[in-house]
Amino acid sequence: MQTNTRDRIVVAAARLLQRQGYIGTGIKQIAQEAQATLGSVYHFFPGGKEAVGVAAIKHGAEEFGTLLREALDGEEDPAEAVEACARQLAHELSESDWIEGCPVTAAALETLGTDSEIQRACADALRSWEQLVHDKLLRCGFPAPSARELAVTIVCALEGAEVTAQVDRSEEPLRMVGRQLARLVRSHAI
Repeated sequence: MQTNTRDRIVVAAARLLQRQGYIGTGIKQIAQEAQATLGSVYHFFPGGKEAVGVAAIKHGAEEFGTLLREALDGEEDPAEAVEACARQLAHELSESDWIEGCPVTAAALETLGTDSEIQRACADALRSWEQLVHDKLLRCGFPAPSARELAVTIVCALEGAEVTAQVDRSEEPLRMVGRQLARLVRSHAI
């Protein structure tokens, strides 16, 4: 599939953020990975590295959002849907040889304590994922307060398990968290 230069830059930046984080990724490296000129990067992103980083985080957020939405919609039972999501994350992380984790998590950790566009993009990503889970739980009859708390817990647990899976180079942390989250969701079912 043919992509335009801007899209190649964003995808390349997202992949680099997954592997090296925001701080470890340079603008020249992004251009090289995207097979674009440095001038093209600055043409599409006059704000430089931060602007590319924000676009990459939004791209990563959309990718994970798609995976999460498909897992949630693929199972009628919300507990099974959450567990399916954890299994899918485990599989994809393993397939990447443990290097393509979440670009949002990497960038968020590196920019903690700042009031940067990067940090705001990370916060927006997390909230959008929480909203997807929240909406699924509401559709399944959970009361709004419980749905909100469970959604936040699920996203936090999946993100933490993904980091642990990368460090351990094992699917098991995500699989275990998926099973425990499914139990938690079942315990709150009405």
